Amino acid sequence: MTLSMYGQVSTEDSDKKKDSIYPTPYGIRLGIDLSKPVKASLDQSYSGFEVVADYRLSKRFFLAAEFGYEEENTAEDFTNSTASGSYLRLGFNFNSYNNWLDMNNEIFLGFRYGLSFFDQTLNSYTPNVIDPDNGIYFPSSTINTPITESLSSHWSELMVGIKVETFKNTFIGLSLSYKILVSTDEPNNFKTLYSPGFNRIFESGTGFGFNYTLSYLIPFKKK
Repeated sequence: MTLSMYGQVSTEDSDKKKDSIYPTPYGIRLGIDLSKPVKASLDQSYSGFEVVADYRLSKRFFLAAEFGYEEENTAEDFTNSTASGSYLRLGFNFNSYNNWLDMNNEIFLGFRYGLSFFDQTLNSYTPNVIDPDNGIYFPSSTINTPITESLSSHWSELMVGIKVETFKNTFIGLSLSYKILVSTDEPNNFKTLYSPGFNRIFESGTGFGFNYTLSYLIPFKKK
């Protein structure tokens, strides 16, 4: 009589064996946000660019950063203003995707802390004149003397996104972010309407962001 015995290989042992056969590249990944020039070509009131980078700390964790510059003109009923300046976002990504064999793709969750330093210029405005007897508001002549103030904003972001290796060390990425304003400076007798890196500032102090990136990995080692 012949007895056969089968041992079950654990998932952990399988992952270790796979990693030893297909080592993961570690290095710095640099790229640009393609959505910014596309938006600028479609919206004449906007211009901007963004550089993205991340560095792999472990199999699943990445340090991540974005640096950019934006200029946005906001036209409302009685005001016209322009915000222009630079911003920086720092944080991390966690890759929740289990790659097959030697694939190097990501489905990630991320966090960023953002800060922006910018000038907001009130290009023109039309003050409202009050008739105290009848309680009537009506506009007076438009004032075209620009008023510029230097401001700053701070916020946090929760992100979700994907990165796909289309060619060797070349990645296409897509991410969405939910932004929560922490603080922003307010100019005298006006409101901060737009902060580079955060986008339009609403009364709720929240907003959304989107980017579409093309990046290249410079590998330092594999393990």
